[in-house]
Amino acid sequence: MKSLFRCTVCGAALTREEKNYRCPNGHCFDIAKEGYTYLLPVNQRHSKSPGDDKAMTAARSAFLNKGYYEFLRNALCDIALTYTRHAPAVLDVGCGEGYYTSAIWSILANAGKEPRMAGIDISKDMARRAAKQVKRAEIAVASAYHLPLGDGTVDLLLDCFSPLAEEEFRRVMKPGGHFLYVVPAADHLWEMKQVLYDRPYRNETKETPYEGFRYVTIARVRDRITLPCQEDIQALFGMTPYCWKTPKAGVEKLCKLTRLDCRIAFDIHVFEKEG
Repeated sequence: MKSLFRCTVCGAALTREEKNYRCPNGHCFDIAKEGYTYLLPVNQRHSKSPGDDKAMTAARSAFLNKGYYEFLRNALCDIALTYTRHAPAVLDVGCGEGYYTSAIWSILANAGKEPRMAGIDISKDMARRAAKQVKRAEIAVASAYHLPLGDGTVDLLLDCFSPLAEEEFRRVMKPGGHFLYVVPAADHLWEMKQVLYDRPYRNETKETPYEGFRYVTIARVRDRITLPCQEDIQALFGMTPYCWKTPKAGVEKLCKLTRLDCRIAFDIHVFEKEG
């Protein structure tokens, strides 16, 4: 099967076989038993095991599988359906455990489309889970800043809380293709931040034009969730950047909560790749 991925050694097209990916120049990449492949060269790794570890991966998967972010997933599916044609090539950058990847593939397929889908994540543990969840997608461990895809090959690119690799996104997208960039809105997790910080701050929100893209729209997605136990509160906290930079006193206050009612707010910036 012809792959969306490219060889990270020579840049040639890859063909997916039963147990590996292979390029015409003989370079070969094994497919793990879970279904993902490793396309992260040694010189692109900044640590032995980059990205989320097993514990963080498990917590995030458990949180998402309880449906707390289902409203965001549904919004992304609706947008993906609107901005794709019959046989789109779709790339999920920072796909995580495949929560959004699998839903987008399903809604496109159920609408009679024939999506070719790939997902990449810097974390091997995330890629492993994604490959199990999205059997019809190609999943690889790879860097957003060195995407293992050819120039002008992607119709729809999703970046949901992952690094913005503007130059690479511009390179791999087709003219007329669409880029969905999900960012937290001003009041996202406001009630949690009130617990963590003496002086909570609102997230900066702005419209940033990117070279080679034009703005289509911004979908503003809002909801409230109730976390009924400390386990779910900690799972959400562990998914955020606050877990790395919160004062000890704030963490201790959060650990005492048995329930948290919290607003959730996202902006989905929709861009079109210019010709």
